[in-house]
Amino acid sequence: MCKECGCGETNGNTRLQFTAEGYTEENAKQVEESLLGLSGVLYVHIHTHDGETTIDYNPKKTKLSEILGVFDNCGVNASI
Repeated sequence: MCKECGCGETNGNTRLQFTAEGYTEENAKQVEESLLGLSGVLYVHIHTHDGETTIDYNPKKTKLSEILGVFDNCGVNASI
């Protein structure tokens, strides 16, 4: 991860990998931008065609409920 601030797997970050339903090209971009706008989200990767989603985040800075709220607001069903 990041050498500047020291974030990384050894500092308590969490990786979520799951499949979400309802992505379009437009809302996938919106989800990615919104997630990266949260203070503790470090990485987002979305496969629009099959819904595979990966998010790395620091749970001390961002709550899981905030992440799930982004999906709800964008009309994507993310069951984690």
